[in-house]
Amino acid sequence: MGRQAAAGRAYDVVLFGATGFAGRLTAAYLAAHAPEGCRWALAGRNRAKLEQLRAELAADHPACAELPLLHADAADPDSLRAVATATRVLATTVGPYLKYGEPLVAACAEAGTDYVDLTGEPEFVDRMYLRHHATALASGARLVHACGFDCIPYDLGVHYTVGLLPEGVPLRVAGFVRTNATFSGGTLASALTAMSRPLGMARAARERQRVEPRPVGRAVRAAPGTPTRQQGVWGVPLPTLDPQMVARSATALERYGPDFRYRHYAGVKSLPVAVGGVLGAGVAAGLAQLPPARRWLSARLAPGDGPDEARRAKSWFKVRFVGEGGGRRLVTEVAGGDPGYDETARMLAESALSLAYDELPETAGQVTAAVAMGDALTERLMKAGMRFRVVEQQG
Repeated sequence: MGRQAAAGRAYDVVLFGATGFAGRLTAAYLAAHAPEGCRWALAGRNRAKLEQLRAELAADHPACAELPLLHADAADPDSLRAVATATRVLATTVGPYLKYGEPLVAACAEAGTDYVDLTGEPEFVDRMYLRHHATALASGARLVHACGFDCIPYDLGVHYTVGLLPEGVPLRVAGFVRTNATFSGGTLASALTAMSRPLGMARAARERQRVEPRPVGRAVRAAPGTPTRQQGVWGVPLPTLDPQMVARSATALERYGPDFRYRHYAGVKSLPVAVGGVLGAGVAAGLAQLPPARRWLSARLAPGDGPDEARRAKSWFKVRFVGEGGGRRLVTEVAGGDPGYDETARMLAESALSLAYDELPETAGQVTAAVAMGDALTERLMKAGMRFRVVEQQG
């Protein structure tokens, strides 16, 4: 299909799932920040909710009164194909992605449409690679998963850090994330879905490892790591999707050096909290295996619910990266406001706009944000208010 064919489509960006909690925030961000002349639209299955959202957006941004509304239903593949073939870039907030996400990935891969989402589900990412990467390679589509708090701060933060370290030498980077934020029902549903399928997740990872090309003449390893004490915090191993995305960026980009290692942690101030966090994660993972417990946990916070504006205004995140290589050591930081919602909406929207408008490397298939957008997306996020900075350096 290629970029030239996609350039003649009706829309530059379509947002699917616009009436959900994260979707509404992303729509509001696009209403305020989409460049003049951007042809964008809202998509979802409930016309009345889309019309209500459009009216709310138009109250602050009158031009949104004419915003196109498109019918798209995760259970209706034909509707997804119609939307995918009408736009250059499709951003989706509809999760859990293991349950609802694949038909849209398939439609974008077939149509040569660039795709971005908010998934943090490793099994989903691996299965989409296995089933749709080859199709996207052939069509020219860029399938970029995890374009929110999972996994942009870490993928781009490591990319930024590596760019400041010497070239052609072994590199070691450790990331420590801290936040005071809460989460929404949609995030809880996605996390429970992922934790309830440990065997499926392991099976998908093994199947991907068997077929995915490995770097030639280079070594790449990324993992949650073991408990450590650095940067004034205890580092608790964090078994999320983030280190996997960092590893895929490192595999694809020679700038990460001949021997790259990454370790990923949650940073907590006190040892009792660190121990409690590990135990709590284990208990949650265990409960997620039991359908009654999973239903009980899901009922505590329904999809569509989330922290209000006042709570989000008090939320923040900071990720410190300790990088070493070639006799140099530096500490960098990626930081911002509410990570799960306000910043995630910013990251998703700017990722979609970057794919639509920026001069980017020629890539296709399932690619990471660092590989597909790299410095261009980092610069966008910095201009939008996220902070990428050097904290200290030696050598």
